[in-house]
Formats: sequence, C-alpha cells, structure tokens
Amino acid sequence: MLKFVSSISIAIAIFSGACEPVFSQDYGIFPFGAGLDSAAAQITDSDHPNSAQDRRDRVYYPGDTESPKPLLKKLVGNILLDQKDIWTSPFHMHGTDALWWIGFGGLTATLVATDHKTSTIFENSKGQVAWGNNISNIGSAYTLASVAAGFYAVGALDGDPKAREVGILGGEAMLDSLIVVSVLKPIAGRNRPNNPTEPGSFFDGGASFPSGHAISSWALASVISYEYGHTKIVPIIACSLAAVVSVARFGAQQHYASDIVAGGAMGWFIGRYVWKTHQDHALHPHGGFKAHILPQIAPGSGTYAVAVTLEQNH
Repeated sequence: MLKFVSSISIAIAIFSGACEPVFSQDYGIFPFGAGLDSAAAQITDSDHPNSAQDRRDRVYYPGDTESPKPLLKKLVGNILLDQKDIWTSPFHMHGTDALWWIGFGGLTATLVATDHKTSTIFENSKGQVAWGNNISNIGSAYTLASVAAGFYAVGALDGDPKAREVGILGGEAMLDSLIVVSVLKPIAGRNRPNNPTEPGSFFDGGASFPSGHAISSWALASVISYEYGHTKIVPIIACSLAAVVSVARFGAQQHYASDIVAGGAMGWFIGRYVWKTHQDHALHPHGGFKAHILPQIAPGSGTYAVAVTLEQNH
C-alpha cells in the first residue's frame, strides 16, 4: 500500500495538490476550486506592468472563436501553458491546501484497498460486460470530440458565442486530460479488472489507472456545467452522462472504482481550470486604450483637478 501511495502522489497532486475552498466565489456548480486556479491567478494580476501582454494573452477573446484561423495557433499555445500549470500545481499550494491533498490521497488509497471487493458488487456476466462496453462508448475520445465540435458548429451557424466557447474550451480541456492520462497510465501500470493473471496489480504494464473515459467525460462535463451554470438542466444532463460513462466502465470490468473516481476528479478540475483561466483573462485589455485617472491637488492655491491619460493597448 505504501508503494502504491508514493507512486501515485503525482496523480493526486494534479487534482487535489492545490485544492482550496473558495466559498466567497460562486461559479454556479460547486463552491470549491482546484489549486490549478492558484497558477492561473498568478498571471492575472492587474498590477503587473505587462498584464495586457502576459503569457495568457493567447486566450480566446470573443472575436477569436469566430474565425478558424487563430484557433489552432492559440489552442496549441494554451495547451502548453495548461500543461505547465497542471504539472506544477503542487508547488502552488497554500497552507490549507495540504488538507485537501491528504483527503483525496486518503480517499484514493481507501478505494484501492477495497477495489477487489467492490469489483464483485455486480454479477459481471457476459451480458453486463457487453452492455457496459457499449454504453461507455459515449465517453470515447471520438464521441466527445464530436460533441465539442457540435457545440462549435452550432455556435458558428447561429452566431452563439457561448456555444462556440464551449466547443473550444471543451476541446482544450479534453486534450489536456488526454495528455495527463497518457503520462499517468504508464507510471501506474495497473492491470484492469479483466486481466486474466494479476488483476489490479500496479507497475505491471497495465492501463487501468486512471480511467481515460472518466477523465475526458468529466473534463467536458465540467466546462459545459460552468458555462451553463445559470441553468439547471444543462449541468444535470452533462454530469449525468459523465456519471453513466463512469458506471458503464465499472460494469464493463475495464476499471476499478478508484480508477474511475481519480480520473473523474482530475477531469473535473482540469475542465474547471480551463474554464476559470479563460474567464480571468478574457477581460484583459485587448487593443484600444486604457484610461489612467490621477487626482491633481494644489493646497497652496486651493485648486483641485483630475488628469486623464490614455495608454494604447497592444
């Protein structure tokens, strides 16, 4: 067990290493945020002299999602920045973040310890496994990519910037998740429950931990839920579908409960990070002018004035 806990510390850190409660902020879904926000917050400081041209100036401004030309360039640039913040998120922790880190680590370790028992909750018949595999196709990469592309297409045809944004940010979150899970699976090397020799064994070349379907499904569900957090039905539908995919992967004997919970949590926080980062930086000056208002006081003459200067943004 100690060997397992030490080996997956990186995975736990990604979605909980810098988690902190943010009860003073309401983003429409859950009243807590990932520590990935700490990394994002460091690049949104309005006091920074180059805040209008910081490294996140490549986020998607409202006009950027209307034309396909800048999308690929900005998508690649943003994913590189995302990956840096995701993998370094444990180093951005605050004092209270350690409690969340320990909590998620303990939950994952507990689930691993009980995985072999919980994997037999269902009868695991051939029909169940076949059903699970078929249903879980909803969370496959090509299906989710089609959903994101559909949002973008509908937004482009109807002139709906929010739908276009869901398509772009959802695609970015899924790509980020794909990179993360592609790195973590070989490190954990856990065998799937249906492995004929040593099911559940770590460091054995398997690809069970974490669940790729869960991380991608919950990443897209997170973006959709935050984008449409002002509604009730859209987040419910998005999260319900992600939950169905997760349960189906469990029923198909493709993953243990710990694989699914870890993947789902990482996906949710990655999606939230992508959405939150975009919201922070979409308000940055982008062309036009920035006004500086300075009071002018001359006590000797008893005069007061206000000086207004305009600085062009680039």
